[in-house]
Amino acid sequence: MTHAFKSALWLTFFSIILISWVVLYQMSTGMGLDLIGRPTMDMGAMDMGTSEMGAMEMQAAPMGGMPASDMAASDMPAMELPAADMPAMDMSAMTRFNPLFGMWTLMMAAMMLPTLVPTLTNYDRLITSADGTRAGWLGVLAGYSIVWIAMAALFALTQIALLRAGVIDMMGVASNTWIAGGLLILVGGFQFTRAKEVCHGVCHAPMTYFLGHWRTGFSGGLRMGLGLGTFCAGCCWGFMALGFVGGMMSLLWMGLATLFMVFEKLPQIGHYVTKPLGAALMIGGLGVLAYPYIAA
Repeated sequence: MTHAFKSALWLTFFSIILISWVVLYQMSTGMGLDLIGRPTMDMGAMDMGTSEMGAMEMQAAPMGGMPASDMAASDMPAMELPAADMPAMDMSAMTRFNPLFGMWTLMMAAMMLPTLVPTLTNYDRLITSADGTRAGWLGVLAGYSIVWIAMAALFALTQIALLRAGVIDMMGVASNTWIAGGLLILVGGFQFTRAKEVCHGVCHAPMTYFLGHWRTGFSGGLRMGLGLGTFCAGCCWGFMALGFVGGMMSLLWMGLATLFMVFEKLPQIGHYVTKPLGAALMIGGLGVLAYPYIAA
């Protein structure tokens, strides 16, 4: 029974991650966006349609003294682009807190829960070797989730503020290359700071945190989860903020950020990827800043 309950918990955990990704994909495609987060409207098709309409007007001969343009306007039915061919973009949702909070919460579930796997696996070991409990396991998950739900609210408020200030556009993309490049350099530089080192040290070695802050039961797990979640937020906030470079609904950014954060928390390679990632981000930021001058 205990083994079956454990399996059910893990299955539910991974199902939440999978469902979050599926919903985000449906939201992105439903808004008419591609994997990068850009509108997928076929502008070429629209141009072709415009050219054909122009040709039809030019070919129409005047009848009974009526100009061809008037005849076309009076006799020809209005031509409308089918709704299915237009992006179903509810842009007003990008300016309100509740929809943005919901989207950021989904992103937190899809991107941050995978990084919790090593932590929950370590707690699993304490269930068999110490006095850890399945309720404590759930407490750790709950505490961690509370922190990232709070971060979702913070990012939603930040996005609204940046939009009103003209720093980002409706899709959450930086309004100019200086902002995009500067954010890449900022996040890359943070990878080399003492704050990153401390936060990453806790996230990278959750067993050490458990042994130093051990509490039993659900409430104990909740306290430890809140602590671990706080350190994790301090470690990973930059990767989430990079959504304002490529767009918050960019599935490509979400996938890459998740991959980077998972790599950072793997015991075997975590310490070896942090600074190279920072260097890569800084180089990318410099490239973004230099591109307009190179392309000119």
